[in-house]
Amino acid sequence: MKLTSTVLGTPEPRALAEFYSKLLGWPIKTDEPEWVTLRPEDGGAGLSFQLERDHLAPVWPPAGGAQQMQLHLDIEVDDLAAATAEATAAGAVVADFQPQSDVRVCFDPAGHPFCLWTRE
Repeated sequence: MKLTSTVLGTPEPRALAEFYSKLLGWPIKTDEPEWVTLRPEDGGAGLSFQLERDHLAPVWPPAGGAQQMQLHLDIEVDDLAAATAEATAAGAVVADFQPQSDVRVCFDPAGHPFCLWTRE
């Protein structure tokens, strides 16, 4: 078995793929109205974006009775401040609640949380 992709549901697959393409530097490989994929040049597992018209973004931090986070992406960076600035310039929003000094929890344009982190 081989993991080929993590799939994120979104009302706008192409737009979310473009966001992660800017953030990660990965090219778009498949581009269909309901399915878009990104793959790293080294051939590793990529990201896919599937049309979900009724997508509800999770709540962070978690709250009882609200949409729960089912996964998040961890992205290691060299410079946390620079990576956070780059992510927000691409369309991310920094979460109000930050659990650690070496991590920045952000939301992508569809509301999926992801963490930028650095080794201290």
